[in-house]
Amino acid sequence: MAVMRHRGRLAPRPSRIAPRPKATLPFYRQPEWKELVKRLIKVRGRRCHDCGREGCRIYGDHEIELRDGGAALDERNVILRCATCHGAKTEQARRARAGLVDTPRGG
Repeated sequence: MAVMRHRGRLAPRPSRIAPRPKATLPFYRQPEWKELVKRLIKVRGRRCHDCGREGCRIYGDHEIELRDGGAALDERNVILRCATCHGAKTEQARRARAGLVDTPRGG
């Protein structure tokens, strides 16, 4: 990383490449998906499956992602997660897909 001076101190040069905005698949805007998540929140409660957090926005997250062959509207493939846990799981799946980490076995 290149460095530059800022008021006599070394400071990291800001990145010139902005991260790509997240592209949401059109599927997630469909009424069937929205109704499924709404129904799961009503049945399971508005709490994160992973950390138990409540009182926050809850996302329906495909346990096996669609691009990895997961069932789109099967409630057994949908986990309710807070933003932090959803992001962590999605990043883990992205890294596994890229071959950067081992995938868990038997689970």
